[in-house]
Order: sequence, then structure tokens, then C-alpha cells
Amino acid sequence: MVKRHSVKVLREAGHSQREVAERLDVSERSVRNIEHEPVIVSLDDVAERKRRAVGRPSKVEPWRERVQAMVTAEPSLMGLEVLRRPREDGYSGAKSALYALLSEVRPKQEQPLVRFEGVAGEFCQHDFGEVDVRFVDGAVRRFHFFASRLKYSRMTAVTLVPDQRVESLVRALVGHYELFGGVPLLSVFDRPKTVALEWKKDGTVTKWNPTFLAVVAELSVGVELCWPYQPRQKGSVENLVGWVKGSFFKQRRFLDEDDLRRQLAAWHDEVNEERPSRATREVPADRMKRDEAARLRPVRIASSELELRFPAYVGPTGMVTYETCRYSMPPTAMGFSGTLYLGVSTVRIVAGRYSATHPRIVEPHGVSILPEHRAAALSATSARRARDYLKREHLFALGNDVVDYLTEVIHRRPQRWQRDVNVLHELLSIYGDDALRAAIIRASAGSTWGAEYVAHQLRENRVLQMSFDGEAVRQ
Repeated sequence: MVKRHSVKVLREAGHSQREVAERLDVSERSVRNIEHEPVIVSLDDVAERKRRAVGRPSKVEPWRERVQAMVTAEPSLMGLEVLRRPREDGYSGAKSALYALLSEVRPKQEQPLVRFEGVAGEFCQHDFGEVDVRFVDGAVRRFHFFASRLKYSRMTAVTLVPDQRVESLVRALVGHYELFGGVPLLSVFDRPKTVALEWKKDGTVTKWNPTFLAVVAELSVGVELCWPYQPRQKGSVENLVGWVKGSFFKQRRFLDEDDLRRQLAAWHDEVNEERPSRATREVPADRMKRDEAARLRPVRIASSELELRFPAYVGPTGMVTYETCRYSMPPTAMGFSGTLYLGVSTVRIVAGRYSATHPRIVEPHGVSILPEHRAAALSATSARRARDYLKREHLFALGNDVVDYLTEVIHRRPQRWQRDVNVLHELLSIYGDDALRAAIIRASAGSTWGAEYVAHQLRENRVLQMSFDGEAVRQ
């Protein structure tokens, strides 16, 4: 499906059927057939195979080891002889199937190194890198970065990222295309582990990362992968990370992370706007404005609005878990499957007819419960004891400071902690998460244990805030 998508992108860009066939290693007949197919809305190969009922048992697969042993012992053995021997031993499959297997297992001959050069608006290269930076004070810190470079103009973008996972990749990818002012025909990735989950020995991808595919499909950009230790596929992409390290990280000294980021921004201006590229002997920005800018296509999604899609399931507690963090849903949505849309600062969950939007939790093992979901969960719980423990769970979701405070209250007031929990839960519905958490922290600092002390802290803080507001009005 990714190759079909790439065919459509190249044909829409005006490439001839022969050019597309040669570039993507497909037949011209396949290119013509793909042109008449409907618009591709899904890049999931497995789902498409099921829909089209593709696949049957291979008659040649049981003969793989036998054929491989034959060509390993005699690398120059003719294909006709390789076919004759299995047929004498009972092979009943087609000649073409065995020849395809032979092509896969026969030792490959070394090919001459051929570098590719792209035309304006055709290629953009991408890769992750990591580097250990020693600050002026002697401290050493490891940084991850994502680098992109337009092949034709040599316009470059480098972004510091927290890790080398798919979210960091796609957010940096969209941000770089916004910086360049458009999207090229093809994105070339050096290391496929972030974008491809499974592949054959020859590099053919059998399972793509669905989150990555959803973003590139929305961007309408084709994908090409270069595999490690196969330099004849890569052109200059394998030098991108090394060039960034040698040109920026290894040439400068930094006071701290803020100084590093300031110098990185200045370096972008230098390599893109001032310094001629060694490859083209032209300033990348000049080459970009003259030849490439008009060839780039508009960026269809803004990095600030990008939402990554992940499958979600509403568990028996009415919560959806994503990377150790839990987000609430209405209790009537329990058991529903849906989709989690991960934004920069928000998490939106859609499950059936139910939906909810939460602030994104940064700390691991965090919990976000919306006030309306608290009320609905309590309404759905009839037993008094169950309601007390559910309220306690709602309070625990405010963080470790609240858990520690309630632990002390439960041990100091084993016969009446339920009353304290009910009062604190009522205060939660009145004042909200942040105010109650702050009041509990102040009560804990003063070693005052009980709901009445938390209520006193809330009232005091409210009076103090009102006095501040009144002073501001008078001024």
C-alpha cells in the first residue's frame, strides 16, 4: 500500500509511467492499474490483504533450505539445473515460484557504488542522531536530534528531540517541512526501525509503524528507506548525521542547554543563509528560492495541530491507559474500543459515541479524571462502601502528595477516615484539582491531619486571594 501511495504521488506530480516504474521497481502495467484504483485511505497492508482475500500456501517454501544449500555449494549453478533436481524429488510448483526463491537465496554479487542526485523538490533526507556534549563546566549530557536536508538545495533543519521514538520523528518531520515551506515528493529515511516494524532479509518492509504511516499519508509524501550497511542505496544520506556533528556539535563550546539551543538557531542561519554548500558551491537559501521553492507542495497539517492516532480501550474502571498514564471516560463507555488522538498538550479519546479531551500528562503513572466523569462514576455506584473507596481513588489521582496525606489520615483516624474522604471529595468538586492539591500540601507541611484543616487552608487562601484582587483594583 505504501508503494501504491508512492505511485499515485509521483504520477500526480507529472512523472511518466515509465519513470515511476523504474524508480519504484514495478511494471508499467502495475502503474496503469494503480492509477485507476480509488483514493488510498489506508496504508495497512494486513487489512488490505484480508479485504482482497490475498494469499495462499506457497509450494516452494518447503524447498527453501534445499535450494539455498545447492547455490551455497555451487554459486554459479544454472537455474534450470536448480529446477530439475527438486522436480525429480517431487516438487510440483511453478517454475516462476522456484526461480523467485532462487533469486532471493542466491549469494548477491557486489555492485558498483552509485550515488543518486535529486532534482528540485524531489528528495528530502532524514535521520536521527545522538551526541555527548561536554559543557564548559565539565558536565556531560547526551542529546538526541533529528536532522533533515533537502537533497537539491541542501537546506538543512536540526531539532533537539527527547528520544528517537515515532512521536519525536513525526513532530520534527512536520516542523521541518514547515521550516522549508513545503513538502517534496519523497522522504528518505536512513534507519528504518522507527518507521518499519518488520521486514524481510532483502529489506522489503512487511509491517510499517501505523502512526508513522498515518502522518505521511496526511502529508501526501512518498517514503523510501535506505538500509544500514548498504551505502550504494544511500547517496549522501549516511553523511547527514556525521556532518551535523562535525559542523556544529564538535566545533563549538556550550555553557548549558539554553546556550546550545541559541547557538543551534544561529547555526541554522549560517548554513542555510550565508555559507555556500560544498556540494553545490551555492548558498542553500539562494538555490532554494531560485529553483526548489516552487516545486514543494503545501504542508497539509500544522505541527501545532498534529494529533497522533493510537488504538484505545476503555477498561472496567472507565479509564484508558496510554504509556503508564490513565485518562477517564464516562462509566457507560466501559468495554468500548476507540482511538486516542495524542496532541502536543492534549489527549482526545473517541470510543463509540463517547469522547473526552484531557490535558496531556507528562509525568509517568499520572492520572487525569474529568469532574463530570467523577460525578457519573459516583452516580453509577450504589453501595456506600464502594462509593467511599471510589472517592478515595479520585483523591489519589491528584498525586503522591495527596496519597501521602491520606495515608497519614487513615492511620491517625481509622474509625472516621470515610468522613474525611467525603469532605475532601466535596471540596474537590468545589475548588478543583489544583487548589485542593495545594491546600493539602500546606496542611501536610503544618502537620495538620484532617479534612477540616484542608478546608481551613482553602478558606484562608481564598480570603488572601480576594485581598490581593481588591488591592489590585484599588491600584
